[in-house]
Amino acid sequence: MQDALIKLALLAAIFASVAMLSQVVLGGAWRRRTQSGAINQRLRMIRDGGTREEIVARLRKNAPSEYANLPPFLASRMRAIQRMLMASAIPLAPAQILMVMGALFLTLCVVLLLSARAGGFPLTFGILQMVVVVAFAAAIALPLMIINIISQRRRKRIEEQFPISLDVFVRALRSGHPIASAIDLLTHEMEDPIGSEYGLVSDEVSYGADLSEALEDMAERWDLEDMRMFVVSLSVQSETGGNLAEILQNLSEVIRARASLYMKVRALSSEGRMTGWMLTILPVLTLVGMFLVNPAFYLDVALDPIFVIGFPALLTLYLIGFIMIRRMVDLKV
Repeated sequence: MQDALIKLALLAAIFASVAMLSQVVLGGAWRRRTQSGAINQRLRMIRDGGTREEIVARLRKNAPSEYANLPPFLASRMRAIQRMLMASAIPLAPAQILMVMGALFLTLCVVLLLSARAGGFPLTFGILQMVVVVAFAAAIALPLMIINIISQRRRKRIEEQFPISLDVFVRALRSGHPIASAIDLLTHEMEDPIGSEYGLVSDEVSYGADLSEALEDMAERWDLEDMRMFVVSLSVQSETGGNLAEILQNLSEVIRARASLYMKVRALSSEGRMTGWMLTILPVLTLVGMFLVNPAFYLDVALDPIFVIGFPALLTLYLIGFIMIRRMVDLKV
């Protein structure tokens, strides 16, 4: 009995020691993570020794452009890709990402064609169609979907941060800070992505740009109506006067009310949006995954003469369904 109690006490002591050690280690790691997470990308780049010119150039690398030299359809697509890359914080220009995807697409086409030939399949037009579609899905469609998911998460994050930044801005104004100083305070207090965006505004104002124009550029980069209302409020107040802190406080309340309504609409439309995502992503993932696991499953079917007509018709129906679902769940609030 005494031996059993001694063993039990030793096990309890070992358990307590391991628990305390894990708490110390994990607690220290969590505190370091919290401290590093409170530093936005711009402050991190300044800490690493980057000059303000280099930082501004890098953060504004994917600022929306007009692409006036391109046809309207291509220009709108390029602006959408550029805005998506900017929101996802990927340090590549649209031309660079398209070149990488194009090179990967051509490489996959060549590899898949050689693999099909080595597997004993003749290079018919149906085989060529299948290879091109699989390479396009793996090299272009899936990366764009992933980038779009990342950009949407960051857009949602900045929409949540913006009312909080207005509250900090209002408190800074009421404590006696001028507007430029209040914005500089936001660059140190707010996390990414909005912390670096306010840092860009602060740097541009330091270089001589007008405050309203710098804030308007920020609103244009993210294409958010809340930011545009903020810019209009500052512009009107600078021309007519008034209590800016009270104006921005009311604006913050309006933005929060709009956000609450928007979340209710998203909750009511969540089933449709999830259905749209599943019907959009699953066919692409299934095509690429099944082709990688068992290429003969598709290549045998591609040898049938009807495949040359049926496969493009299937892709057309997929695109029509994708467009219809997107329009059904694209609710404006």
